[in-house]
Amino acid sequence: MMEAREEVLARLRSARDAGAPPAPVVVPRDYHPAGRYAAGTEDAVARLDETLTDYRATVTRVSAEDDVPGAVAAFLEGARTVVVPPGLPGTWLAAFPGDVRADDPPLSVDELDHLDAVVTGAAVAIADTGTFVLDSGAADQGRRAITLVPDHHVCVIRAADVVSSVPEGVARLDPTRPLTFVSGPSATSDIELDRVEGVHGPRRLDVVLVGP
Repeated sequence: MMEAREEVLARLRSARDAGAPPAPVVVPRDYHPAGRYAAGTEDAVARLDETLTDYRATVTRVSAEDDVPGAVAAFLEGARTVVVPPGLPGTWLAAFPGDVRADDPPLSVDELDHLDAVVTGAAVAIADTGTFVLDSGAADQGRRAITLVPDHHVCVIRAADVVSSVPEGVARLDPTRPLTFVSGPSATSDIELDRVEGVHGPRRLDVVLVGP
């Protein structure tokens, strides 16, 4: 053990005393940036529907923005109180009969914990992985806390925001902003592989896909 330790230390000293910095490592970037389907197409949206469902999200597809209120209200059946980002389109909750609270001024964690659900939009959705991304700086997505504390999340995703691959999705995002990647309801498993949902976020995830 001491011989190995001395060898490692000797190599470190040699590298330190060499003087010249090591040559930069060139990372190949020749992966395929685009997926199988063009962004916003029927094929891309259908693939997203499939992968979201695989992750145990419930998906409803509607053809136009006018159909969003009915789809959102159906997902919120039984809910009494909902929190929304300050810039969420008001029409999306037009058919919901309960109490809608905008996160402005910001609600406390205790207040959020007593609300039944949250409704947001999304910055982008990635069809191949069943993932959508929330940008906390966007008016229709809001603070990260409002999508992590309530037990039920309803997300409205427009076809124009659906891409096929992860590189395409990342290219649309601002890496300087707080981003949350969501792939299905919050879940974890212990060493016995017993699945537990709702540990790190909503245990129920519903998605309304709009168009094309």
